[in-house]
Amino acid sequence: MELWIPITIAAAFLQNIRSAMQKHLKGVMGTTGATFVRFGFGIPFALFFVALLHVGVGMELPAWNRVFVFWAIIGGVAQIAATMLLVYLFSFRNFTVGTAYSRTEPAQAALFGLLFLRETVTRGSLFAIAISVFGVMLISVARSAVSWKSLVTSVFSRTALIGLASGTGFGIAAVAYRAASLSLGGPNFIMQAAVTLAFVIVFQTVIMLCWMIARDRGEIVRVAQAWKPAFIVGAAGATASFGWFMAMTLQQAAYVKVLAQVEIIFTFASSVFIFRETINRLEIIGTLLIVAGVVVLVLLA
Repeated sequence: MELWIPITIAAAFLQNIRSAMQKHLKGVMGTTGATFVRFGFGIPFALFFVALLHVGVGMELPAWNRVFVFWAIIGGVAQIAATMLLVYLFSFRNFTVGTAYSRTEPAQAALFGLLFLRETVTRGSLFAIAISVFGVMLISVARSAVSWKSLVTSVFSRTALIGLASGTGFGIAAVAYRAASLSLGGPNFIMQAAVTLAFVIVFQTVIMLCWMIARDRGEIVRVAQAWKPAFIVGAAGATASFGWFMAMTLQQAAYVKVLAQVEIIFTFASSVFIFRETINRLEIIGTLLIVAGVVVLVLLA
């Protein structure tokens, strides 16, 4: 088994924990605050990873370059926008469906990888992406009257468009982070991922903090009051991101993001056992299709 596969699965599990906690925080603060905690409370962990690798393990620190800074900033801004849209989605439908709308990310990551990095994907990978995206479409209409027309028109609903926009942001961020990490050129994928994460998360925190100071200072107070769950979000988010960055340094972002669809299984568990939400038959079928897409990717990519 290639190393990027278990790393991706572990990152998906941690990301689900972070998302579940963010939904909880959405009840005590606004979208901006619930988005900020992912970055602001993740800084100590991101810096710890770099320090551990450099001081504890003795890995060399790579030097920044213009290409690295450019792609890291592009990725950081795209991820902020995507995260805010995803958190905003929680206000519309249940946790599982809200998350599912953003899962066109692998297809979009494949497109952006082609446009920006000249990467190509195999026919097997395209088939895997198509299966997963169809599974997402099923989940998106699982709570309404289902027909072929509704499967198509659902994509143009307000909630779906927000989810698609979120997927676009995440797709751009994934490709940008891969480009940033690869531009460091060494010493290895672990340190490249750690340095990329540390730079991005500090940049994102500064941007979000400036935004809240200028637009909603009361949100800062609400974030401070919820520091305990926010700390968990930061820990899970930073560790998950470290996993994503390592996996995307080793493998194309589109492939990593298709495998990351296994998170929907963890999401369903959160929906049922934490948020007490019910899951219907179509949502289960959609999930099985997403999993099937993952299996096809691993076997045929």
